[in-house]
Amino acid sequence: MGKYGGQIKLILRKEHLRQYVYLIRLHKPIGTLLLLWPTLWALWFASDGRPDWSHVLIFCIGTLLMRSAGCAVNDYADRNFDRHVKRTQYRPLTAGEIEPKEALAIAAVLAMMAFACVLFLNQLTIFLSFMALAIAVFYPFTKRFFSIPQAILGVAFGFGIPMAYAAELGQVPLQAYILLSANIFWAIAYDTAYAMVDREDDLRIGIRTSAITFGSYDVLIISLCYVAFLSLLGYLAVAAQLNHWFWVGWLCASGCAVYHFLLVRTRNPEQCFQAFNHNNYLGACMFMGIFCAYW
Repeated sequence: MGKYGGQIKLILRKEHLRQYVYLIRLHKPIGTLLLLWPTLWALWFASDGRPDWSHVLIFCIGTLLMRSAGCAVNDYADRNFDRHVKRTQYRPLTAGEIEPKEALAIAAVLAMMAFACVLFLNQLTIFLSFMALAIAVFYPFTKRFFSIPQAILGVAFGFGIPMAYAAELGQVPLQAYILLSANIFWAIAYDTAYAMVDREDDLRIGIRTSAITFGSYDVLIISLCYVAFLSLLGYLAVAAQLNHWFWVGWLCASGCAVYHFLLVRTRNPEQCFQAFNHNNYLGACMFMGIFCAYW
């Protein structure tokens, strides 16, 4: 009985660890990548294509940790809403597999680990990290009162941009704010497509999203956000005098945006979700254009 009891405890322990993995979305890296690409763009722009490789490593690790912490905070904030949404009703916290205090503890540990990484950078970057944490904690609650919480998400997912400039240059120039603005437009575009998946459930439970706010203009505004995003990146490339390789990446990213438009215009939840996930390729195309232009 002792032998079998030990095996049962081991299985239960592994299952609990699996629920932690689900809580912080390690099985779904799309969020980490959407957070990472803008940070990498910023590192390359700020350093004229020659970033400190220790900074690249720190930001990559920090991005993974902060995204994971953000997922735990988000699930804590939405634990009473997620059970009413078909896509999220089986998340560990909502399903009762993890206690709310566990989610907060995991978020706190991950945030402290991310902060430990930032300690290797300069004082301005450390100061900005506190702002990044505040926005990450604040964002999940904006869905209760703000009509376009996706804009706040754009700031949260783009805050690696001013931090990257601060790490490389010791200051945050105008270029960083333009790039952050571009990221906000991009986030509104892809997260509105994401919100279109849950629109009916969100309407029923009273959650506010851009998909609800934009209504029948959702596809048009998504398209305009992509245009604004691509235009701002193009402006930065012209200002930085990047060569034709950037424009190769820019055209590939534009092709991705057109493909996303074709998906979301159907307003089919599965195709909207496909468009959201495909934004990883858009971010990668833009980074490869920037990388190759500086190379």
